[in-house]
Amino acid sequence: VREGLIAVVSVKLPQPQFEGQTKGKLNSDIKGHVEQLVNDRLGEYFDKHSTVARRIIGKCIDAARAREAARKARELTRRKSAMDSGGLPGKLADCQERDPANCEIFIVEGESAGGSAKQGRDRRYQAILPLKGKILNVEKARYDKMLGHEEIRAIITALGTGIGKDDFDAGRLRYHKIILMTDADVDGSHIRTLLLTFFFRHMKELVERGHVYIAQPPLYRVKRGKMDRYIRDEREFSHELMRRATEDHIVKAKEGISLEGAALTTFLLNVQEYDQIAAKLLRRLRERALVDLVAASDLEKKADFEDKKALEKLLKAIEKAKLKMEAKLSYDEEHSLYELVLGNDSGPWARINWALASRQDWKRLRTLGRAISASDKPPFSVSCNGDKVSKESAVQVLAFVLEDAKKDFTITRFKGLGEMNPDQLWATTMNAETRTLLQVKLEDMVEAETIFTTLMGENVEERRKFIEDNALDVQNLDI
Repeated sequence: VREGLIAVVSVKLPQPQFEGQTKGKLNSDIKGHVEQLVNDRLGEYFDKHSTVARRIIGKCIDAARAREAARKARELTRRKSAMDSGGLPGKLADCQERDPANCEIFIVEGESAGGSAKQGRDRRYQAILPLKGKILNVEKARYDKMLGHEEIRAIITALGTGIGKDDFDAGRLRYHKIILMTDADVDGSHIRTLLLTFFFRHMKELVERGHVYIAQPPLYRVKRGKMDRYIRDEREFSHELMRRATEDHIVKAKEGISLEGAALTTFLLNVQEYDQIAAKLLRRLRERALVDLVAASDLEKKADFEDKKALEKLLKAIEKAKLKMEAKLSYDEEHSLYELVLGNDSGPWARINWALASRQDWKRLRTLGRAISASDKPPFSVSCNGDKVSKESAVQVLAFVLEDAKKDFTITRFKGLGEMNPDQLWATTMNAETRTLLQVKLEDMVEAETIFTTLMGENVEERRKFIEDNALDVQNLDI
């Protein structure tokens, strides 16, 4: 109850008596009188002010929880040194090396993947800590509840740094590489985010020192004859298919255009990226034809919106294309810029303005549009080993070539780490000579603080606003 309480009590004593030569302590009989008086008056006050009494009791409970949490934190850090392995979590498969600078620990999603990792690792310097299920969201949880969570306790104990303002010591870290290894699906991303939230909130110094990494397990395995490759993401997968496809395919278009080999690969990769960005902008602009008109427009610099000529040119192109929408030129007085307002009978639903044109995806779309335009002369004739087919657009050519290339490959898509055997996990994700790791860095502390507070905190309204503001820019949405 007295924690944080400071009071000055003035007592008039007829015959004060002090203890000893130093005169530092008053005779103790006055203590009983003061305690009795305070107890009586405080009891009367609490009887009349129950709300205050409840708040004080709540403070007592919080203080008790804090003491219990501090006790648990001290228990987790009672280890002699990094050389001492006593008290480590039972599920941890520790390494043989005792120099932390040469040690690394994989924090692995799932018992199954943890088992494969334990079998596939190099036990000389690699430790494995499997996690069961999703860990606690520490942004919302009380400190004592966090320290009572089994998986978080295992992480704290395994790392050896302790936790809390008074007990955390980065110098006691047992592994100088902490590698988060989760599945490539949405659940894996969630678990990785929960782990990053924990490190940001309670072991930030480890992130600042560059000790935290994210593993990059493969998403695909592709085989063709004697060739056997593991591929990390969709982009690399498309590149591999494209390289194979352009070995045999020749694409011809109007005006005598012929594409094959490296030129065809570049053209199709540009078409693919253009189509992906266009699909993203389609959420805002609603019609693909409008996206293509925007990509071909002269709207590039802020000055293009200060003068209405470029927008009038785009407006005429929209009217000529007879798109199912109304478009009108408007002047934004707040920013002193022109804009096109798009809508229908229900009202406006989009604006083509400098705020949209200054986006990186808009700029990239225009760059790709210019690169593609020289060869984008439909219809196209696609030849492969003597067979010919006709396609009406570059996107159709891309789809046909990729599908045709897949016939020569045996493709395996990994849904989780548990689907890979120990040898595969070692070769692709754990072998220091062949793996790819992403180092977690804190480049903007304020922005990181805002993101974690907004997305992982308890303020539902802030999170809803963030989602609404960024919904149209989302990628890889898993529903």
